[in-house]
Amino acid sequence: MPILDLPLEELKSYGGRNPCPDDFDAYWEAALQEMRQTDPRVELIPSEFQAPLAECYDLYFTGVRGARVHAKYIRPSNAPKPHPAVLQFHGYSGNSGDWQGKLPYAALGFSVAALDVRGQAGLSEDTGGVKGTTFSGQFIRGLDDRADRLLMRDIFLDTAQLASIVMSFDEVDENRVGATGWSQGGALTIACTALEPRIKKAAPVYPFLSDYKRVWEMDLAAGAYSELREYFRNFDPQHKREDEIFTRLGYIDIQNLAPRIEAELLIGVGLMDNICPPSTQFAAINKMPAPLTLEIYPDFGHEDLPGMNDKIYQFLKTL
Repeated sequence: MPILDLPLEELKSYGGRNPCPDDFDAYWEAALQEMRQTDPRVELIPSEFQAPLAECYDLYFTGVRGARVHAKYIRPSNAPKPHPAVLQFHGYSGNSGDWQGKLPYAALGFSVAALDVRGQAGLSEDTGGVKGTTFSGQFIRGLDDRADRLLMRDIFLDTAQLASIVMSFDEVDENRVGATGWSQGGALTIACTALEPRIKKAAPVYPFLSDYKRVWEMDLAAGAYSELREYFRNFDPQHKREDEIFTRLGYIDIQNLAPRIEAELLIGVGLMDNICPPSTQFAAINKMPAPLTLEIYPDFGHEDLPGMNDKIYQFLKTL
């Protein structure tokens, strides 16, 4: 069959190329401490959109660095309490999507929370305030500042904070919460599940933000990863800081968070994915200690994977 990346058997043992900073664990423990010390000031505002089977709210909370972060929140009308909940995360540059797409989980008696990533196409704030370029691209934001100023760090924390907030609601069973998303949403599903160990099930699909150096070496720093190429062209044209840059990106590389995951996993991968190359995904998958099921699509790339949404629904409905 056609091959974009390594053969499947080699993918299953691939260990990743991007370096992990020596103080990675301390970095994330300090980040989580900052998040826990942030007063979330949660607001639930009834949405203009309503449905017979659910109550729909705009949920706002204060994240690290004072940003007001938005999520859509749906509470099923007649479900027993406490009941399960699902967290949804969207693709790069997108938003939390239409209310209608969350109702199938509400029909199961689940609450649903769908995050708007700060600074992207939804209602969440990006408070900025870093040294260096802010022209385009979020995973390079803060590369020229202190490591704790990386914007993706704050976004990863937003996912964990949202999970904690939803788990605190009276109607939600904190031990029956799942998470899902595709591409950036897959990366955020992994980050959330790693940083909030109470997540019980997670279903990421072709996750982004993994093994940046491998993307570079495959000459695939285009599309979602194009900001990496633009960063080097504009700020390090001779790659004198290459090792430093990739090491710093290691703080926000999901393969380095993957060993923390305790949840059961369902993961979708397209072996012809030239946006998030399969090897970068397996760099994270192969570090996950939790039980997992892989759904492999040999002829598919970064696109709809037929039947995958149904598989995720069936997987999460047993929370």
